[in-house]
Amino acid sequence: MAEAPLVLIGALAVDRAIGDPPSPLHPVALLGRFIAWWGRPAAWPVPLQRLAGLICAIGTAALFAFPFLMVDRYSPWWLMLLAGPFLLKITFAWRSLEEHTISVVQALDRSTEDGQRQAQRMVSRETGSLTEEQVLSAAYESLSENLVDSITAPLFWFALGSLAGCGLAAAAFYRALNTMDAMLGYRDERERLGWAPARMDDLATFFPARITGLVLLFWFALRGRFHAAWNGFRADARKRPGWNGGIPMALMAGGTGTRFDKPGVYTMGPGERTLREVGPEIMSAVRSAVLAFSVLLIAALVLLGSPA
Repeated sequence: MAEAPLVLIGALAVDRAIGDPPSPLHPVALLGRFIAWWGRPAAWPVPLQRLAGLICAIGTAALFAFPFLMVDRYSPWWLMLLAGPFLLKITFAWRSLEEHTISVVQALDRSTEDGQRQAQRMVSRETGSLTEEQVLSAAYESLSENLVDSITAPLFWFALGSLAGCGLAAAAFYRALNTMDAMLGYRDERERLGWAPARMDDLATFFPARITGLVLLFWFALRGRFHAAWNGFRADARKRPGWNGGIPMALMAGGTGTRFDKPGVYTMGPGERTLREVGPEIMSAVRSAVLAFSVLLIAALVLLGSPA
């Protein structure tokens, strides 16, 4: 897809312009309802749940990606330039992630209880007993982790897939895997059913998480905070379960000198500054990382080219 660089630029512009207007017909919302339909542990015998999770995960991701693949393969260049940015935009959420974070901060300005309720929309943990700083932590942790899951990883797979003529489909396939992990990847009654999509998501996020980490290190180095970010990464990146999510979180906490606190699970960062103080810096770091990561992808697509 020779148009890939322009499609990526256009998708970022579409995201900043319209974000993700709430709609039950949004493709990711439809995907979520489909996952919820088959992702009920009670619907499967326990001995078959891992196998069922594997088959359903592959089938769901392939089904979601198929329309994107048809556009990749059969749309003329002018249609790709028109429709491609909107289709790629479906696979990532930058503006809405920022908006959710800001909504938590604004809710806390009204009351701790409002902040707790708003944070519950972003995270799976129980927020009713969290302090104000812990509520802010939940929001900024989610923003930091989803810098990879919801933004740079789909863009990475779009760029890589574009080199094989299937960029939109690759991004959509990743979006489906990550959505399944978000819905089923928990250590409760969903663990067996969610095992395969969670492992597949771990593998698909492995390289984007580490490239994003390097971008964040560079950004903090420009601000004279390289050693703080690096020390935070070394100390805390493995505290969060999984291979990838702890990387941007530990770098963000260390680089800004704040602390992320998930009660009873982990703390990250030195806690020298409050999240009220550093919140705008975290937002700025996310925006800078997205732009720098995108520039790297665009440059790679231009230099390496893609099939016509």
